[in-house]
Amino acid sequence: MSVQPGWQGRFFEDFNVGDIYQHPLGRTVTEADNIQFSLLTMNTNQMHFNSEYAAKSEFKKPLVVSTLTVAIAVGQSVTDLTQNAFANLGWDDIKMTHPVFAGDTLFSESIVKEKRESSSRPHAGIVTVRTRTLNQDGKEVCSFLRTFYVYKQGAEQLQGIFPEGETPLTLED
Repeated sequence: MSVQPGWQGRFFEDFNVGDIYQHPLGRTVTEADNIQFSLLTMNTNQMHFNSEYAAKSEFKKPLVVSTLTVAIAVGQSVTDLTQNAFANLGWDDIKMTHPVFAGDTLFSESIVKEKRESSSRPHAGIVTVRTRTLNQDGKEVCSFLRTFYVYKQGAEQLQGIFPEGETPLTLED
């Protein structure tokens, strides 16, 4: 028997300008997601949680709060982009390009725009990506630039994170 590591994520060295990552998990947004996120974040715009109010708008139904859409897009990208990141440095040029409604399924993809060594942290580099999110019909619903610090392979900060079990894991257990 040997220990096989799970997906470790990408490190600074793994990113190349022009690489495109189609993030693997789609996410259907529910009405409950929208209402809970709106109220959790104290967004009191009734367009997100009052069907009667929204019915009088051009959309005729509640919109998914835009910050939830961005949060889902960022979350969808973590497995490919920032599993080994330790700091977000910024989100720029955020655009909400098409409305999102409860029942829409969102998918995100990112392209690496820039990467550079960190001048102050030899164990890391800085990567900038453009992420866009598509609905189930292929319509872009949002896009943004995101810049983050990501560890290099072998960074000491990543060593020894998984705890040693008090007893070994065996087939007999």
